[in-house]
Amino acid sequence: MKQLDERLIKIVPSARQIMMQKTEFYAFFHFTVNTFTGEEWGHGTESPEIFNPTRMDADQWVEAIKAAGMKGAILTCKHHDGFCLWPSKYTKHSVKYSPYQNGKGDIVKEVAEACKKAGLKFGIYLSPWDRNQETYGQGKAYDDYFVAQLTELLTGYGDIFSVWFDGACGEGPNGKKQVYDWLRYYDKIRKYMPDACIAVSGPDVRWCGNEAGDTRDSEWSVVPADLSVAERVAALSQHEDDPSFRQRVISSMEQDLGSRERLAKEQDLIWYPAEVDVSIRPGWFYHPEEDGKVRSLDNLLDIYEKSVGGNTTLLLNIPPMPNGLINETDVKRLRELGEEIQKRYGKNLTDGALIQVKEENDWKAVDSVQKDDYETYYQGIGTQAEFKISFHNPQKISSVILKENILKSQRIEAFEILSMINGNLVNIYVGTTVGYKKIARFPQIESDILIIRILDSRMEPTFSFIGIYE
Repeated sequence: MKQLDERLIKIVPSARQIMMQKTEFYAFFHFTVNTFTGEEWGHGTESPEIFNPTRMDADQWVEAIKAAGMKGAILTCKHHDGFCLWPSKYTKHSVKYSPYQNGKGDIVKEVAEACKKAGLKFGIYLSPWDRNQETYGQGKAYDDYFVAQLTELLTGYGDIFSVWFDGACGEGPNGKKQVYDWLRYYDKIRKYMPDACIAVSGPDVRWCGNEAGDTRDSEWSVVPADLSVAERVAALSQHEDDPSFRQRVISSMEQDLGSRERLAKEQDLIWYPAEVDVSIRPGWFYHPEEDGKVRSLDNLLDIYEKSVGGNTTLLLNIPPMPNGLINETDVKRLRELGEEIQKRYGKNLTDGALIQVKEENDWKAVDSVQKDDYETYYQGIGTQAEFKISFHNPQKISSVILKENILKSQRIEAFEILSMINGNLVNIYVGTTVGYKKIARFPQIESDILIIRILDSRMEPTFSFIGIYE
């Protein structure tokens, strides 16, 4: 077991993966001709004439997501219908041939500039499946087309933090299918945007396994290398709009991706953190009949705490309306979400508290876990550790945030949190993995002492941050 653990902790994140995990929470904007037809997956036969958002306001989009605490946005620059939200010189299926701003508009530019102005990161989604392009299914001819459009986006819109590919791969003309040249796409991204993460059908960030907002109890970032090709294999990709992808709960077969038992016989391992992608509405594109079906605040908070607080990032889709604005119901819900997150996690109760760690039966003060960075951190001696947080006065406490120093890999397998209540230590939370960030939430207690015990770790456990919140 020790040899296995020593092998596992050698797997660490790249600088771009660390950047992505620190981004934590960001938006998806699904917007194209589908917004005007009511479709989820367009057919590629739609006329550009239908695309005309008369009140288009990218600043409103960005203000709405910033109010929720998001740190970036990814725009569907081109979905499966092949309609381009920028004036690509390689197709007539774009905003250039639409009534929007008399053919002079560029939605990609507007959103990129709105993000930059607001201090948010900007990312792109470019569907590898183009139902409008006649060369689809012709091998290199289509790949040349796709790479040309990818290059336009990578070189024309400033810094890009994420390039998001799904694995959709359907039939083209006469039943032909395209075998995507993924490595060629990746090389182009690394050339022009070396700091960008390539997500889902890519080597940097993996899909969590569903689009319903479900998360695993134990989420590992060190996983079998084969997972990095799963979404790129045509046989496993999504061939049509299937609501089960949005509603399917993670199966028991998929629950364990990174335990010691799961990885014991794996030869090749990688750092491949998960991203939870989910829409604020039932669909990914705007449908007026879903105005009354926006996710509740409680549901969004639950998804946030289990994803961002469960060693994944959260990509929340906010679909603009045909007029080019985010619906007021969505705007209001995002504002409520941001306010509640700030209310719950805005004030760290460890300020002024005494944090100690038990080493060789002695309690020693440790202040290296109070600053949220990797410059200061605590590393234990054995595979277990015990921390005590003492307050001057009893505090009302509902949650604890724990962070490992992932520069040292992901190590913690099991932990528990106890509270001193009426002179007795009471167990208030039991958890497994920590990783980049763990939010442990429990019914509110009042106490002047908390104990955090690491019960099992692959090697000496590390903590870069401990936060206590009301």
